[in-house]
Amino acid sequence: MERVVQLKHASPPARDGEAGASQRQAAGSQLAGLDERSREIFREIVESYLETGAPVGSRNLSRALSISLSPASVRNVMADLEALGLLYAPHTSAGRLPTELGLRFFVDALMQFGELTQEERAGIEAQVAGQADRGSVESVLSEAGNLLSGLSRGAAIVLAGKSDLTIRHVEFVRLEPRRGLVILVGENGQVENRLIDLPEGVPADSLVEAANYLNAHMRGKTLAGARADMEHAREAARREVAELTEGVIDAGLASLSGASEDGSPTLIVRGQANLLENLSALEDLERVQSLLADLERKNDIVDLLGLAETGDGVRIFIGSENKLFSLSGSSVVLAPYRDDDKQLVGVVGVIGPTRLNYARVVPMVDYTAQVVGRILRSG
Repeated sequence: MERVVQLKHASPPARDGEAGASQRQAAGSQLAGLDERSREIFREIVESYLETGAPVGSRNLSRALSISLSPASVRNVMADLEALGLLYAPHTSAGRLPTELGLRFFVDALMQFGELTQEERAGIEAQVAGQADRGSVESVLSEAGNLLSGLSRGAAIVLAGKSDLTIRHVEFVRLEPRRGLVILVGENGQVENRLIDLPEGVPADSLVEAANYLNAHMRGKTLAGARADMEHAREAARREVAELTEGVIDAGLASLSGASEDGSPTLIVRGQANLLENLSALEDLERVQSLLADLERKNDIVDLLGLAETGDGVRIFIGSENKLFSLSGSSVVLAPYRDDDKQLVGVVGVIGPTRLNYARVVPMVDYTAQVVGRILRSG
């Protein structure tokens, strides 16, 4: 039971979760047959849960509904919804809470997604784009994480896949008599700094000469391409430059090799402390501790790239639908950003409890991903 919601200024959210697909489909057909009274009671329970996290009892529900129903009638409907697997009672004689299946169908079929105002879109644009002038891709990604964690009051993740830097400029800076820094600037504005060992007694003009040589021969090549040409470059350098300059070039080429091999994904996590706010029970604390432990296992989080790769829109994973954070019972809202060739570059997202404000978080994540992608493509 999937529903595509068109968001203005945004791409449509895709509904996810591989586990239990047949169960959701069967329950979905039953949910579609619910009368308006049952739908209103179900909506009221879920919206109350998203706002407070607390179970809702029949007496309070009967007072909150727009239709006139006795608590006994409300209890009968709640029992029907529980039989469908959409609600459960956390304790004996307690009110009802939505199950993960119930949340999934609420998000898919009943939720109205909000729109960002023009001012909110301009604010996101200004905050993230303001980092582009610094010439560092990581500063743009980091600011996107700060922005999303602040707006959502959850933990924000920004993930950039492996990239092969295309060289725009190489520069050498001496730090100590035998230690230096090679600065690699990419065509997309990305900056990488690598420490290198310098030949003994190398003068300043050899650093300049070495940089000029590499810029003349490596500009416009990827790190992988530069590495492939390395041996040829070394032979040419021996014929064209002085011995000390050749030593600097060798050190610079070795750093290019290291950079090429180190093209691992970049992961930025912001706002973990937000997850510790407003905890109401011991099980909440245990859930958050489990989630924080998951966030520490950064190698696993890289798999989020795969989750976002199959669609262009926002993807929502609720509780156990997401294998990475299933033990913590958390929800993940992800949106991809892409390069000029429409290839996946990375994802931005928000992680939090299953009672995330999805209607608010989805358009924020979607628009932030669009802004990040646009900035990096124009860099």
